Amino acid sequence: MSIVLAVVLCTVVGALGAIILVAASKFMAVEEDPRIEQVTGCLAGANCGGCGYAGCADYAKAIVLNGEPCDKCAPGGPKAAAEIGKIMGAQVSAVAKKAVVQCQGNKDNCKPSYEYKGIQSCAAAAALYGGPKDCSFACTGLGDCVKACKFDAIHIVNGVAVVDQDKCTGCGACAAVCPKHVIMIQTAGPEKPVVMCSNCDRGPVAMKACATACIACGMCQRNCPSDAIHVTDNLARIDYDKCTGCGTCVAKCPKKIITYPLKKNG
Repeated sequence: MSIVLAVVLCTVVGALGAIILVAASKFMAVEEDPRIEQVTGCLAGANCGGCGYAGCADYAKAIVLNGEPCDKCAPGGPKAAAEIGKIMGAQVSAVAKKAVVQCQGNKDNCKPSYEYKGIQSCAAAAALYGGPKDCSFACTGLGDCVKACKFDAIHIVNGVAVVDQDKCTGCGACAAVCPKHVIMIQTAGPEKPVVMCSNCDRGPVAMKACATACIACGMCQRNCPSDAIHVTDNLARIDYDKCTGCGTCVAKCPKKIITYPLKKNG
């Protein structure tokens, strides 16, 4: 009899506890903004961290609750940004982000300064006399960016990193790990040129180090009709807020290092 009573009491206590928990969950529940789920559905679901958050769900919450920009999902691209913009009632740029390696220092253009036999890491090699190439600003070519890319969009070709623009999402992982800082995330679009060099040495030194180095001649600066390109620290640099993509700098550059790397067939 005592066993039966104990079972009944346990059942009653358990039922009461369940009722209390259900009631508490309803009365104390915090309603979640339905836009969070909608925004999460627009994201790529890659959880790559390129947006700066731990995953897509965290980024969605930041957009809805903290007003974070809608265009940080690189894998989702302009399409995801536009969809999120509609949900949030915001205007979003439709320009896709792409990685561009501002270096053409491959094995043909930039010779090795010594034979490197250390750890196959750009960071390790860069710490040793600035790297194994004559140009101390050049892409080291040991693939830290390749390891960091989750989309198989960047590879080492003939000693220098090359981006597959069809696969690149512009997440910025490659740029973040590059010890030479020669990878930029281009947000200006395919109609804007890029200076494909990062060498800040004076002209004669730069030319000796690499056949495709910027020589800081200033031809681009003198001829730009929009005052959008200037030589600073011996290197041509483009102000994309002013640049109209007219191509004057591309035509005037004697070393042909200013190009349209994102433009198809051009």
